[in-house]
Amino acid sequence: MAGRQAAVRNIIIPGGMPAVPDRDCGLCPRLADFRRENRIKFPPYHNAPVPAFGTLAGTLLIVGLAPGLHGANQTGRPFTGDYAGDLLYDTLIRYGFARGTYDRRPDDGLELLDTRLTNAARCVPPENKPTPAEVATCRDFLTQEIAAMANLRAIVALGTVSHASTITALGRRPAHFAFGHGARHDVRNGVVLFDSYHCSRYNTNTGRLTPEMFQTVFAAVREHIDRDG
Repeated sequence: MAGRQAAVRNIIIPGGMPAVPDRDCGLCPRLADFRRENRIKFPPYHNAPVPAFGTLAGTLLIVGLAPGLHGANQTGRPFTGDYAGDLLYDTLIRYGFARGTYDRRPDDGLELLDTRLTNAARCVPPENKPTPAEVATCRDFLTQEIAAMANLRAIVALGTVSHASTITALGRRPAHFAFGHGARHDVRNGVVLFDSYHCSRYNTNTGRLTPEMFQTVFAAVREHIDRDG
């Protein structure tokens, strides 16, 4: 594992841009095997690590869990192609973090405003569940994303895994920052982490997360950025 993490840290793109995993990234063997299987089953799909979406100059970073098999793994854009994107992008448009129309396609013309969107794990995992080791391996990419956002003021972590990985990427201990929907944490000078349950179909179907609960989180983010901007 240490060798794999060192390999990620040594992938530096000129100009201070954050590193991105190669299309055939083999840092996580289980995910690489699953990706190869999906290239056979679903040839038209993206079937590769999904890059972040949005501007590095933004003040908001949203961290999801991992690409969905028939969502971002298909389209190559985070949260694009499945229900989670319906709720997320509708909410981002509502609070001025995006404009345009979300149509579950990467060429729908939707534009993020002052916002960047990524995942704790860049590759689709079996059963939508990356292992702790896979999240840890991919964390170097998240760390570089955060470091590259010089104007960062707020982070939204979607779910407990994303919360813990983001806290760790910031050099803090997750045990000191308990996850809770609607919770907010001062994690770094001027940067606040906002927690939300993941906007998955499962969470919304079971009532664990309602659109109103999700919107409340982004209303707080909007207020924070506007007040401190």
